[in-house]
Amino acid sequence: MLSSLFQYEFLQNAFISGMLIGLIAPLLGVFVVVRRMSLIADALSHVTLAGIAASLLLEKKVTAFVGINPLYLGMAFSVGGSLFIEKLRTVYKHYQELAIPIILSAGVGISVIFISLADGFNTDLFSYLFGSISAVSRTDMYVISAITVAVIFVIFFLYKELFLLSFDEEHAVASGISAKVIHFIFIFMLALVIAGSMRIVGILLVSSLMTLPVAASIRIAKGFKQTIFFSVLFGEISVIIGLFLAYYLDLAPGGTIVILSVLILIMTIIWTKYTKGKVS
Repeated sequence: MLSSLFQYEFLQNAFISGMLIGLIAPLLGVFVVVRRMSLIADALSHVTLAGIAASLLLEKKVTAFVGINPLYLGMAFSVGGSLFIEKLRTVYKHYQELAIPIILSAGVGISVIFISLADGFNTDLFSYLFGSISAVSRTDMYVISAITVAVIFVIFFLYKELFLLSFDEEHAVASGISAKVIHFIFIFMLALVIAGSMRIVGILLVSSLMTLPVAASIRIAKGFKQTIFFSVLFGEISVIIGLFLAYYLDLAPGGTIVILSVLILIMTIIWTKYTKGKVS
């Protein structure tokens, strides 16, 4: 694959995009897990699926939409879903977790309707669902690169605020932090990352890349920053090795990456049990 990387543009696109996703998905995933919002990635991924299905339907029915990258409408739906989640969180103040399954259900329902109107599945939609190395275009890589820059910028400049809001929202608000604005920026970034990750990991598996590396890092990390470091490390390992295996064994990259993340999680659990047993 190393020699092929210099020959084929689609492999370059997939490898660079995969490495960027392996960085930003676990990076945001740490804050998602700490804030007990793990299901939000699933909700937004299903809303993104609705946008992809709508784009493919419009391309099939309306001439003006032919050739337009479905990624754009998928992102629009994902961002819209994040806004609806925020609105529902204010409506159900005492049951804020209800916002996530409501949007998830709506995303699934809309997706099924659009897919049925398009006369079922096709190859394009299948690649979005489960990821595809060959489907990653140069435009997709540029979009993911821009999202990566935006995420790193937000994390760097709003790290303190995000940290306080994640562990003690009441104290953060009392300290003068605008919780609504920060949370909106965070969930907006989350929506973009989920939409941008679908080409490599797949819409139905992207939430796994946000949570599994974090779950593994929690087992061995001794602090929050160390958790971030190990999460990104495990995410990159899963993506890089997963892409190599998917290329050589002709497997779906999304599933391969997720299984590697699961194996890393199992190894960290075994490691911590072994080390604790050895100490005791």
